[in-house]
Amino acid sequence: MFLCFYVLTKLEISNNIIYESDNQYQLPGGIYMKNISVIYWSGTGNTEAMAEALAEGAKAAGGQVKLVSVDEVSEDDVKNADAVALGCPSMGDEVLEEGSMEPFIEQTSNLYKGKNVALFGSYGWGSGQWMEDWQARMEGYGANLVEDGLIINYTPDDEGLEKCKQLGESLVKA
Repeated sequence: MFLCFYVLTKLEISNNIIYESDNQYQLPGGIYMKNISVIYWSGTGNTEAMAEALAEGAKAAGGQVKLVSVDEVSEDDVKNADAVALGCPSMGDEVLEEGSMEPFIEQTSNLYKGKNVALFGSYGWGSGQWMEDWQARMEGYGANLVEDGLIINYTPDDEGLEKCKQLGESLVKA
């Protein structure tokens, strides 16, 4: 009886979803929704705003999205995702944030091989070298980067947020 309630609740909450199998959701016509993890670190809220817009774009494209701060993430959020978006601002001498994001990327480096990945982040100064370095690193791990990393100077404006939404859509469609 409990199982029946769970299934009904799942269908009710998820509208057109038929069933869950291997972390994917099948829609009518045999189309599968992709599980997308959007994982970010944000010190000022700029990269968080980018993450929220990216998640919105992925949902609009039909993705099943989990938006989570790197401080609350688990390896399973990478392992069980069909695609992953990673967001971090440029810190110091154009490097990733070293307290949470850097250790997480290193800890999960073996999980990106063959996985579609999008990178994004904000910056206050510099040329974006941290993003170029991060892209090369992720490609070295075997990740399939769906687009060049998206960088936005300081606070994302409407145009920047739209680019984030488009990146989320691209991640679902890849």
